[in-house]
Amino acid sequence: MGIILAILLFSAIIIIHELGHFLLAKANGIRVDEFSLGLGPTLFGKQFGETKFSVKLLPFGGACMMGEDDVEDISEGSFNSKSVWARMSVIVAGPLFNLILAWILCMIMIAWVGYRTPVVGGVIDGYSAQEQGLSEGDVITKIGGRSVHIWNDISLYNLTHSEEKEVEITYKRDGKTHTAVLEPRQKEGDTAPLLGVTGGKMERPGFFGTLKYGAYTVKYWIDYTVDSLRMLVTGRVGMKDLSGPVGIVSAVDGVYQEAAPAGLSVIILNLMNIGILITANLGVMNLLPLPALDGGRLVFLIIEAIRGKRVSPDKEGMVHFAGFALLMVLMVVVMFNDIMKLV
Repeated sequence: MGIILAILLFSAIIIIHELGHFLLAKANGIRVDEFSLGLGPTLFGKQFGETKFSVKLLPFGGACMMGEDDVEDISEGSFNSKSVWARMSVIVAGPLFNLILAWILCMIMIAWVGYRTPVVGGVIDGYSAQEQGLSEGDVITKIGGRSVHIWNDISLYNLTHSEEKEVEITYKRDGKTHTAVLEPRQKEGDTAPLLGVTGGKMERPGFFGTLKYGAYTVKYWIDYTVDSLRMLVTGRVGMKDLSGPVGIVSAVDGVYQEAAPAGLSVIILNLMNIGILITANLGVMNLLPLPALDGGRLVFLIIEAIRGKRVSPDKEGMVHFAGFALLMVLMVVVMFNDIMKLV
């Protein structure tokens, strides 16, 4: 059951991404030849107007085929016949819809169970927070120069900046702002260096608060993705730590098996949390300025907007082809790693 839920969850996120491209293409009068879920050979499909909607054999990925790679097609309704701004809006729409989906899911979770406030619930003996005078009720507003809105912001900074010897925090007490420099310490039994503060209570904001803290939670997941990329580039994590579709399915199945005894509501909450991680990650990753990704296409469109003329289609095509080939190699490596973890 967990595997089926994982496939459905992943498929739904892909559909939202491609739906963004599809709706903006239609809004700009661009012809969409095919809208598909999955990859590989077509299992079944049906033509509606000018667009064929189909389901492919492999239940991962999807596509909104607009003929954007056919640079010679400038006929009425073709992708390349539209203005650079129209094409940019279509490209950006996919990742943007992923981030909007993440925001909606975050708001549902906050309205359901609330969010953890950045209020110190307590300090632990023998750690730097106690020595620097922090106490229960202090509201942490910044850590390492980064604004704090929810407790997860603090946890993320500790996780992704554990190499730092000192961390400056800003906090409020009785309406006054204070700063303290804390020293992360890892004692026996600790899995990571700690500052010595424990999290505050859960809180359910009102309607407008749910909108606001939903956005703050999306920002947290964006920071999570960016920090993870930074750790990958700097070598703090390696290729073996990456996960692809196989790893995601395995993770979702594992979460389902653990949550199932606790009931349906716990299963839903856990799946929503994973869904937020995946869709926010997909939104950010697709905006990276790498060939074959939406961000790579966006770079060429930005250059076109600045220059007033398009980059040579042959050169652009070669760059995207090379990027796609490297992306396929990366996917194979990640999939191999995922399979080896399961063996």
